[in-house]
Amino acid sequence: MIQSTKLDCGLTVVTERMADVASVSAGFWVGTGSRDEEGALFGASHFLEHLLFKGTATRSARQIAEDVDAVGGDMNAFTTKEYTAFYLRVLDRSFDLALDILSDILWSPAFRPDEVEAERQVILEEILMRADEPADFVHEVFTEALFPDHPVGREVLGDEDSIQAMAVDDIVGFHADHYRPANMVFAAAGRLQHDAVVEGVEARFRGVPGGSRPARLAPKQPPRPLSVDVRPTEQVHLVVGSRSLDNHDEDRYALSVLNHVLGGGLSSRLFQKIREERGLAYSVYSYRSGFTDTGVLAVYAGTMPARMEEVLELVHAELDALRREGVSDRELQVAKGHLVGELALSLEDSAARMNRIGRSQLVHSSVPTMLEVATKVGAVSLEDVARVAERVLRNERVVAVVGPVDEAGLRAPRVA
Repeated sequence: MIQSTKLDCGLTVVTERMADVASVSAGFWVGTGSRDEEGALFGASHFLEHLLFKGTATRSARQIAEDVDAVGGDMNAFTTKEYTAFYLRVLDRSFDLALDILSDILWSPAFRPDEVEAERQVILEEILMRADEPADFVHEVFTEALFPDHPVGREVLGDEDSIQAMAVDDIVGFHADHYRPANMVFAAAGRLQHDAVVEGVEARFRGVPGGSRPARLAPKQPPRPLSVDVRPTEQVHLVVGSRSLDNHDEDRYALSVLNHVLGGGLSSRLFQKIREERGLAYSVYSYRSGFTDTGVLAVYAGTMPARMEEVLELVHAELDALRREGVSDRELQVAKGHLVGELALSLEDSAARMNRIGRSQLVHSSVPTMLEVATKVGAVSLEDVARVAERVLRNERVVAVVGPVDEAGLRAPRVA
């Protein structure tokens, strides 16, 4: 059962009881990400993700790590463009310890100068590592071209200049402004009692009440159709895509179906035609992402330089065909069955459940049941998919390329 309670301080607590597991996964979800950083604060959210586990007024980073290891727990965090999450997974008998640590790092981080400097170097290494992985880096090239000169198009990690220049006081101020209870959700799933979780979270709250979600402006500038990073890699890495639906659009379920038909599974058009039938790529897939006011539908493929043009033509042809002809009834049924089954299979442990309820509560202010999600997916019709295909695939396409290519010989994409 999923339950939620809003505390007087403004924090929302959402839980899901799983009586048949021995664990509890719990985390704080903060409604601020990389798109909410201004000026010199580029990369501050990700910097904070690293720093909060580095110690508090009463705990060192080593002590936190030892305490979690001593109970067999798992501790981690991640940053996205619109939110940041910090979580622990422990046996249910160790939940009080998890709650102690999570509350301590969120409300009483130490920000010791020596630890900030040490983590600054770690992040600079992470930035370099990311640039050395072209299959990942091409998505950054694509997003920057899709949302030029807009915070949504920026890389979550920040860049070398911004991280080098960020002072301790800048990070402390960013934390004080954004890590407020009204901009946060506490989520927990596993063998727990909702009322006990609420009581425990409330008793440990030591922050400043209130706060608000960050104000956001939608992208206005048109995309750049072609973005190329020439480098001596063995493969050419490609991303082709366009702007898509936001997180709250009612057509997002139909878009998920469309995405699966396009490149979301082993039976998808792109996987079958590019990999299985022609052997042009080992990795080829499509994906969708939603934000507060916009979204992304994109295709990735990695291929030999000599095959790049053929792969691009096949990707464009499938995008054109989906807009022009829609999907078949068989494709519709396969996609809907996959989406519902995949969700059910993904929620067999407490960490996955905590992630689902935390993100949903933060983004949508509510958590649908599995039955409600299955009903929404099951209700998607051929007409719904055709409508969303027209809405999304008519948008200007962007092509991003990383690899040993002749930039002058590449053509900007076209829309059917």
